[in-house]
Amino acid sequence: MNAHTDSPRVVVIGGGYSGTLAANHLRMRPDLDITLVNPRPHFVERIRLHQFVAGTYVPTVDYGALLGEGIRLVVDTATRIDTADRRIELASGATLDYDYVIYAVGSSTAFPSSVPGAAEFAYSVAELESAQRLRDVLDALEPDVAPTPPVTVVGGGFTGVETAAELAEQGHCVTLICGGQLVPTFSAAGRRSVVKTLRRLGVTLMETDAVTEVRRDAVVLADGAVRPSAVTIWATGFGVPPLAAASGLRTDELGRLLTDETLTSVDDERIVAAGDCASPSGAPLRMCCATATQVAPQAAETVLARIAGDIPSRFHFAYAGACISLGRRAGVLQVARRDDSPVNVFVGGRAGAKLKESICTGVVWALRRAARKPGFAFAFRGGPRPAEPVPMRTNVPS
Repeated sequence: MNAHTDSPRVVVIGGGYSGTLAANHLRMRPDLDITLVNPRPHFVERIRLHQFVAGTYVPTVDYGALLGEGIRLVVDTATRIDTADRRIELASGATLDYDYVIYAVGSSTAFPSSVPGAAEFAYSVAELESAQRLRDVLDALEPDVAPTPPVTVVGGGFTGVETAAELAEQGHCVTLICGGQLVPTFSAAGRRSVVKTLRRLGVTLMETDAVTEVRRDAVVLADGAVRPSAVTIWATGFGVPPLAAASGLRTDELGRLLTDETLTSVDDERIVAAGDCASPSGAPLRMCCATATQVAPQAAETVLARIAGDIPSRFHFAYAGACISLGRRAGVLQVARRDDSPVNVFVGGRAGAKLKESICTGVVWALRRAARKPGFAFAFRGGPRPAEPVPMRTNVPS
């Protein structure tokens, strides 16, 4: 499909936060032939999808403003990487030849096979198309008619909490079933702030309960109790597209591409991973935008180093905290150590909401900036980058 060229050909698979930022960073070397493959013709602000289902935000951005000059966008889905012939097979039947691949296919919700009915009857907020289906169903409800149709959100992590708060603020009768501790990565004080706001919004919290079955109009709990549910939203567990495994590349148990500390596939040095689909040394980082924006330019740097004949550097990262929105008028910014462990400091309420909004807005601004200025990096980055060859990490969980 791509015309023959003497320039090194780099194909970026996936146009989310990682893929878009990596593609723009590759323009540090002006002679590259860069192609971005994405199933949609527009960028999706995934961290805004809970707002989309509640009808408070449109999460799509035109790629024309986010991709730098010279990057070719191919709207298609990669189905297999032929590593022997260096060719990517697409769902349309077309193919793309490559010299290097940046593998940035992202992640999505994984419905557990151990919970009957979850895949059939529950909805997801993880992707634009699934969020659109959920929004259509929610729009068909009549929240002003008594009794208010019950909405159940399963999952006490960021996605579940943000979705529950957003829908409750819009007048829905929401129950949040956590199956464990609410936002477990927060400090106790930060968690209390989240709980206080959810209760103020009218969300019914069930932290210790777990869902064992999803029905068309109800959920069944571990103790056998059946709770009516007009709409059930599944917001726990992640999976990744099966492209790596389908291409004969080694993955971890969730299907993330196994890489070394330079983010290079352990099977093929011409394939470099970035974002949620990467598993460096079998010890992947937290699936989030903060990880993507740090790791993506480093994946591009690995490709640039290999093209130049240099030794790629070890990837590096650090966190400053995590921020969660609780509707449009509240939020919590949890401060954390560089290793992502929380400290007993947080910012809540309206100030937390403003900080969360500024972060979400700032990410898109930074992507636009990176499109105009190759090599632009987000302000918060990790530590030094050693130049020596890098072994696999030894602290990999068994």
